[in-house]
Amino acid sequence: MSATALLDNSHYRQACDQAIAMCDGNLRSTIKALIMANEYLEAELEELQAAVSAGCIPETSRSKMRSKSSAA
Repeated sequence: MSATALLDNSHYRQACDQAIAMCDGNLRSTIKALIMANEYLEAELEELQAAVSAGCIPETSRSKMRSKSSAA
C-alpha cells in the first residue's frame, strides 16, 4: 500500500473518530448527523446548479473574476 493511501486512510479514520466524539460516542446519532449534512450539501449543490443554469454567477465566483481582471 502506498504512503498516500495510508495518509488518506488515516485522515478518514481521524474524521470518523472526531464525528463519533462529537456525538458522544453514539453511532446512530453520528450516522444521522452525517446523513443530514449530506442532504444539506446536496440541496445546496442543486440550488447552485439551478442558479448557474439560469445564468446567475455565485458571488464568490464574481469576486474571483474581478480580482483576475484587475490583476491583468
